[in-house]
Amino acid sequence: MRRADRLFQIVQHLRGRRLTTAAQLAGWLLVSERTIYRDMQDLSLSGVPIEGEAGVGYRLGKGFDLPPIMFTLDEVEALVTGARMVEAWGGPSMAHHARSAIAKITSALPHSRREEVERTRLFAPSFHVRAEVAAGLETIRQAILGQQKIEMQYLDSAQRPSRRVVHPLGVYFWGSSWTLAAWCESRQDFRNFRLDRMQALEMLKEQFQNAPGRQLEDFLRKMQDSQQE
Repeated sequence: MRRADRLFQIVQHLRGRRLTTAAQLAGWLLVSERTIYRDMQDLSLSGVPIEGEAGVGYRLGKGFDLPPIMFTLDEVEALVTGARMVEAWGGPSMAHHARSAIAKITSALPHSRREEVERTRLFAPSFHVRAEVAAGLETIRQAILGQQKIEMQYLDSAQRPSRRVVHPLGVYFWGSSWTLAAWCESRQDFRNFRLDRMQALEMLKEQFQNAPGRQLEDFLRKMQDSQQE
């Protein structure tokens, strides 16, 4: 990738994000963190209002934006394919939003390029997906957005039930099941919960705080450390 293209991509990644670390940018752009630090300095010197610092993260200053940019054919295909996957595997509510997104992507394209959406031949069949795979996904998604606790009856792999109150942090799809990454109050530790094993799922009015050591970044760090052991 040309350096000018990389600088442009950095700005694109920073748009609409609250905070982005140099490590994230290095991973996305396949360069070293040292390169990202140099690029950040050069962007700042050129007048791009970048806020933040090394080791913490970066974001764009308020009021800065680039003019609208037309999607490439590859980008259209990636967006449509991703939306189709959500439509197939994300449950009724997310399926509705995915169809709406595809319609908006299509309408944003010039009339001469709208056929590119129909030409995308990457699909995500839904007929083999069990309904319970994504059951409760919308409730969990709303709980994550509102930082609200979730109460549920959970069945482990041996079908033994337990009552859990958890702080939902993130949801992951593994091809055949969704899992919730959460802080479990009864275990006082991070846990993964399969959505298709949840019963009597309820979003509580009580909110939780992003306490140090109990955030999604801490969960991911713990998972990475366990893989290296």
